[in-house]
Amino acid sequence: MTIWVCEQIDPSGIVQACIASEDESQARACHESFSSDLDEFQKSQGWTAQLRTVESWDEVPVTPLKLNR
Repeated sequence: MTIWVCEQIDPSGIVQACIASEDESQARACHESFSSDLDEFQKSQGWTAQLRTVESWDEVPVTPLKLNR
């Protein structure tokens, strides 16, 4: 199983938002939203949005919003 994890991370490395899904297209849409929600000031301060995969729900580092198909 592949789980797509989309995270928005603050400059200290703390996950501020996390959405996880088994559906790649949903996860990519969330990543686009997380990325576009960051303004230039946040980006200059070190905020990031990342999309990655894990193999089980136990590997998701925080309690995410889980999106079903």
